[in-house]
Amino acid sequence: MAKIVINHTQKTAQYFIEKLGNGVQLEMVLIPEGSFIMGSPENELERRDSESPQHLVNIQQFCMGRYPVTQAQWKAVAALPQINKELERDPSHFKGDNRPVECVSWYDAVEFCDRLTSHTTRQYRLPSEAEWEYACRAGTTTPFHFGETITTDLANYDGTDDKDGKWSGSYGRGPKGIYREETTPVGSFGVANAFGLYDMHGNVWEWCLDHWHENYKGAPTDGSAWLDKNDNDNQSRLLRGGSWLNFPGHCRSAFRSLNSPDVVSYDIGFRVVCGVAPRTLQ
Repeated sequence: MAKIVINHTQKTAQYFIEKLGNGVQLEMVLIPEGSFIMGSPENELERRDSESPQHLVNIQQFCMGRYPVTQAQWKAVAALPQINKELERDPSHFKGDNRPVECVSWYDAVEFCDRLTSHTTRQYRLPSEAEWEYACRAGTTTPFHFGETITTDLANYDGTDDKDGKWSGSYGRGPKGIYREETTPVGSFGVANAFGLYDMHGNVWEWCLDHWHENYKGAPTDGSAWLDKNDNDNQSRLLRGGSWLNFPGHCRSAFRSLNSPDVVSYDIGFRVVCGVAPRTLQ
């Protein structure tokens, strides 16, 4: 069997800590400005047409949560005064203060950001899809930020084949693995990317600001969220990163998914960003 190469580097990330009360903290990592090629090359294994055409995107500096929002962080912010809608204090299916919050809709995630903004006077929001992929890749062009393949020792996803043989628990030359069938506490694998972010592949899907578009034709190139003028309550929103119940190909840096903004599921969470970026109306 060919040797599997996983890239490991040691770097020091700049960050700040947002105190949410009762010892609960939110760690925000500085994502430096830069440019990257968004989308997947035509020869990437399991790529989809929605990941093309590849295009150059320029990203302004912003800060991003080191981990997906945890249940402890959710409870702290859900206790803050309401802005636009009520929030359930303990919505998650898999309980644990240090596990990612799930069973939260896109609207819930936006309300979380609005309450956090009001509480801290810093502008918190969901990431644009371009910001998310730029942050995930952290300067890499491989399917995953740690290399050409992935293992269940590095991330939480379904590493077993499905019963019909349609989906494989391995990716490329990578090995098959285990299927945990639940979320794991954030940062469990101790593997951060070059920007200092954890759990960008697997564990829970992460909501982005953007409306869903079938491909990147006409996409903004300044890192802003791609929003349509004819926005309506049923218009699908972007999901990134894959989750604990997905196969490895769905956890790639370039993989895109979608869901209704009012849906809740035990494999969907989010992480926040801080810093104002323009929004594009297309």
